[in-house]
Amino acid sequence: MKMVKTTLAMLTAAAVLGAAGMAHAGATLDAVKKKGFVQCGVSDGLPGFSVPDAKGNYQGIDVDICRGVAAAVLGDASKVKYSPLTAKERFTAIQSGEVDVLSRNTTWTSSRDGGMGLVFTGVTYYDGIGFLVNKKLGVASAKELDGATICIQAGTTTELNVSDYFRSNGLKYTPITFDTSDESAKSLEAGRCDVLTSDQSQLYAQRIKLGSPDDWVVLPEVISKEPLGPLVRRGDEDWMAIVKWTLFAMLNAEELGVDSKNVEALAKETKNPDVARMLGADGEYGKDLKLPKDWVVQIVKQVGNYGEVFERNIGKGSELKIERGLNALWNKGGLHYAPPVR
Repeated sequence: MKMVKTTLAMLTAAAVLGAAGMAHAGATLDAVKKKGFVQCGVSDGLPGFSVPDAKGNYQGIDVDICRGVAAAVLGDASKVKYSPLTAKERFTAIQSGEVDVLSRNTTWTSSRDGGMGLVFTGVTYYDGIGFLVNKKLGVASAKELDGATICIQAGTTTELNVSDYFRSNGLKYTPITFDTSDESAKSLEAGRCDVLTSDQSQLYAQRIKLGSPDDWVVLPEVISKEPLGPLVRRGDEDWMAIVKWTLFAMLNAEELGVDSKNVEALAKETKNPDVARMLGADGEYGKDLKLPKDWVVQIVKQVGNYGEVFERNIGKGSELKIERGLNALWNKGGLHYAPPVR
């Protein structure tokens, strides 16, 4: 009898927990629809990734992820409000519900994905930590930096990775930490440190802010894996799926030759079954994500496919002029690979 009571209690508890989980699922989506915008956590000013222009309009590859989410959910990519966050502030902001999604050059790691109540939804940009130095220092390799003073942004994975690299190579260094990336770059330019270290993408972005960008060079070594991507809170699978599939939609669109210029025409006349499914001309795949039938059309029409987003913000069409490299599609020698819409 005691065993029966115990079993019944366990089943009741499981049912309660299951009901609570179901009640919580979709909470962010419902809240976003009710308020009419996506609250997006971005960096505190990183060219190419998230930075306001002269009119205060945010631009960048991280910004475009949030614009894509707004286009999918609300049908309008402009329905986004931005919260600029430092590296120290970013996780508290998403954990507390201050922002709906954190799209802020953040590295996917086990502790962040498993121990903070958060979950990564994909990789927006494959990166790695590097070093920026003045050419007059006469350094051609990171292995020549023994005894250097290094500017590092606090609260990032860079601190541990640099420590590991110098220790494993028998080198010594003196770290100086700062709360923001701009403070780090200004200190480098002022001579407070010999080297600025960060993700290579961030080094290219900071270099163009310096007084004489051509005087500075990014060293060839990449000392870590830094897959950067958006985060959402755990426990809301509906919202996680939407943010994840927004990126997948951009990647699939590029792979299938669908861009902002031809997407509306293809949605009406394509003979390609993969394109027809993705653009809502065949099937009702938007329902699975609790999205309208034309959700991918709205993302691509208003924001672009992944290739367009990359080139406009950090590629050949930008000041940064970063090569696609690892960020090319899987069938072009890169790492980006998205599951199909079907």
